[in-house]
Amino acid sequence: MSLLLRRLGAGLLAGVLIIGFAGAGVAQGSRPGQGAVPPETALARARVAADVLMSSYDTKKAWFPSSWWNSAVALQTIGDYMERTGDRRYLEQLDHTFETNKGPFPAGELSTDEIYGNFTSRAIDDAGWWALNWIQAYDLTGRQKYLDMAVTIAEFMNRFWDPRTCGGGIWWNEERTYKNAVTNGQWVRLTAELHNRIPGDSEWLDRAEEAWDWYLGSGMINSAGLINDGLNDDCGNNGQTVWTYNQGLAIGAGIEIWRATGDKRALAKAREFADAALREDGLLTDGILTEACDALDRTCDDNGKQFKGIFLRYLMELADTTGEQRYRDFVRTQSESIWDHDRDVANRLGVRWAGGTNDDHPNSFDWRTQASALSALIAAVPERTPRRSLSATLSPARTAILPAAGAPTTVELDLDLLATGKGRPLDGEVVVAGPAGWTVTPVRDRFRLRPDGNAKPADHRVPVTVEIPAGVEAGTYPVTATATAHPGLEFSARAEIQVARSIDLDTGTAAEIPWLWDADGSGNNGPTSRFADGNSYFVYRFPFPAGTTAAEATVLIENQYLVDVSSDGEDWTTVLREDEEIRDGSNKAEHSIDLTPYLAPDGPTSPVYLRVRDSFPDDGWGGRVYHVTADFS
Repeated sequence: MSLLLRRLGAGLLAGVLIIGFAGAGVAQGSRPGQGAVPPETALARARVAADVLMSSYDTKKAWFPSSWWNSAVALQTIGDYMERTGDRRYLEQLDHTFETNKGPFPAGELSTDEIYGNFTSRAIDDAGWWALNWIQAYDLTGRQKYLDMAVTIAEFMNRFWDPRTCGGGIWWNEERTYKNAVTNGQWVRLTAELHNRIPGDSEWLDRAEEAWDWYLGSGMINSAGLINDGLNDDCGNNGQTVWTYNQGLAIGAGIEIWRATGDKRALAKAREFADAALREDGLLTDGILTEACDALDRTCDDNGKQFKGIFLRYLMELADTTGEQRYRDFVRTQSESIWDHDRDVANRLGVRWAGGTNDDHPNSFDWRTQASALSALIAAVPERTPRRSLSATLSPARTAILPAAGAPTTVELDLDLLATGKGRPLDGEVVVAGPAGWTVTPVRDRFRLRPDGNAKPADHRVPVTVEIPAGVEAGTYPVTATATAHPGLEFSARAEIQVARSIDLDTGTAAEIPWLWDADGSGNNGPTSRFADGNSYFVYRFPFPAGTTAAEATVLIENQYLVDVSSDGEDWTTVLREDEEIRDGSNKAEHSIDLTPYLAPDGPTSPVYLRVRDSFPDDGWGGRVYHVTADFS
């Protein structure tokens, strides 16, 4: 049975024909409007951004570092990407997460409360995100175990439906202290999704309809059609922040209730919730979806970083369901603003979709912001997947050199091409360019890719050598590569080479990236820190110039750290170790490390590698670094 039929109850196909194609001039897979990127480019952008997101996936813990519910939403976003594009490369990671994390875990091991098993904990909304993710995995694969897990989680959540307080609704937590929008928006969506996938069901449908009626009458929906955070102790609207993810869940709940019941009023409600958000006095600033914490004088916490993507997930469904051009135009505006204004050279996507940063409240870039913005790029990919696509990336996207006096310096880059399509091979050319006076090899290269569908893109790698002449002033310099192929495919990649005379960096910021050789499963949940717990680590590379005879690094570090040094990135010597199980940062201090024994003064360069790990890998509180400097002579 097709995904569409699984999602729709029997007898609703007529409703799809009436409502789904009501926008007479908006056909599925229609070409973009004037000035918009072609569908093939939208697909390629989503692929590049998805690959960046999955580079943060911790294969050992089978999740994304240091965030339980955010990991569920990020994995569902990857599921959205695979469903939308046909790319199936990350099915294994979805299953790895399922099998690795379905059991119980003590508090702190997954940087959250105790996990009871089956992805449940005292935070009822956390369980809801996992349930929605496993339904997405079921839709992708048809594997019954995913749907069964979603049912198990939903039965757990159902224990917290309580009509004795406020006449109904799901409690937010096990302590039953708060009835809020996120948990109840999830509950409506989840129960309706289960009904739409379980043949002959009536129980989940009854729960879905009861929950939807309660939700609409709960008081959380204000007079402007926006969803406030929840209810106060007197069961009235508490007037707290209208978060985009709550508005998105309201849209998604209405759509799924319509699929389950055929009630066009539910779909009309979904439209109302979307239209309320898309007014300039709703959740937009100059046409861009904006969280309250996106303001330049505020900073979103790790939760708020991911909210807007949930809104886009369900707005994409509304655009697909209704065919209304205004929703598609909105999606396109968000995706293009992200790509043009909220993307760095490494294709990381930030929290502020319109861009904007300052020293006190910098724009954040991490896997959470990546997952959120990726949802907008996915939504911009047409339902009818483009027949062919081509993407290009340069790696490392940012690298630093410490040039020797009077001699050129060489940097090696890799140009990676990925293509999808079927039929004849994809023949094309790539042109690489650097700053004036620099030598780039090759300048041109022909390629032939033989994609076989979309499930696994064909790939081709071109080694690129960049020679930087002696005497170049300190600064950041671009290297660009533009790949083209017939018919009409084009994609550009960019790298930056930082010519530096010193090493001084705040971790977790853009200044860190040129020196960060291998991030592994490390994370940064603040603007100026990077941590590694469990079996994860991170490595800095300091490419000291030839002739360097002495070097010393200073690191500001805390918690349960283990620091190693190497001259080749393979053989390591431990130079710092915290032997006590410190978890509160009380040992935060600067430590100096002599790097001189690891120099190779007779070589063309003398790189030294510094690695940070967890000295107690079983408890989830590894080393955290705030600042790194290195002096050399």
